[in-house]
Amino acid sequence: MNEAVRDPAQPIIEIENLSISFFTRKGEIPAVMDFSCTVMPGEAMGIVGESGCGKSTVSLGIMRDLSNIGKIVGGRIKFQGRDMGEMSDEELRAIRGNKIAMIYQEPMASLNPAMKIGQQLMEVPLIHDKVSKEEAYNRALEMVRAVKLPDPERMMRSYPHQLSGGQQQRIVIAMALLSKPALLLLDEPTTALDVTVEAGIVELVKGLGEKFGTSMIFVSHNLGLILETCDRITVMYSGEAVETGKIEDVFDRMRHPYTQGLFRSIPLPGADKNSRPLISIPGQ
Repeated sequence: MNEAVRDPAQPIIEIENLSISFFTRKGEIPAVMDFSCTVMPGEAMGIVGESGCGKSTVSLGIMRDLSNIGKIVGGRIKFQGRDMGEMSDEELRAIRGNKIAMIYQEPMASLNPAMKIGQQLMEVPLIHDKVSKEEAYNRALEMVRAVKLPDPERMMRSYPHQLSGGQQQRIVIAMALLSKPALLLLDEPTTALDVTVEAGIVELVKGLGEKFGTSMIFVSHNLGLILETCDRITVMYSGEAVETGKIEDVFDRMRHPYTQGLFRSIPLPGADKNSRPLISIPGQ
């Protein structure tokens, strides 16, 4: 990891009463209200909720990547004990992409179509760690192997369009992990993939998290993925965190009606539609 010693008792990230609004011509639109969550070293936190509930906005808020209309209007985010709001632009740049890495929904958004995969991967150690080209190539190749891609040398020589969607997403994960981040943000990383590829990526992320000791925030509307990959879960509804805790605790004692509705809406194999109908959640 980046630091030789990391205090296991200190959270990697603490989000306290975070509120984020978007300021448009129509005025202020609150996207996240009073959101709090803590992620400890090596822990995977799942943020789950429906489309538009503000879960992706939380991860963009951590990255300070809210475009020019989004603003943090309340609360604070502390990374490894330091308030990110008090950091200079230079410090934030050093953290982003290095200590905090993000994987987006659409792999092609993170890849340059005009550059070979190898060059794009090598940029990370060349820029962040100032290593030699040979060392950068070896690290990149090793990471392509770690994300279980066939024929790593050929992958390094390929352009992004020559890879399938699942292979592209694995390259993006490799790129994110090359800087050995303390925190990895995954924003619905399997949305664009089919189910069998999705299962492989989930298995991969889980294994890499354990191997590299990376803390993760996994944003998804897919409860199954969260239950499979995370230690703790935060349920978001309409911009607020309505429930949080260990997966099994939330699973056993669902207090909020939205969480109950979410769990009831998971289709079960072999379930009879009459005895156990799928229940939709009323309201907007």
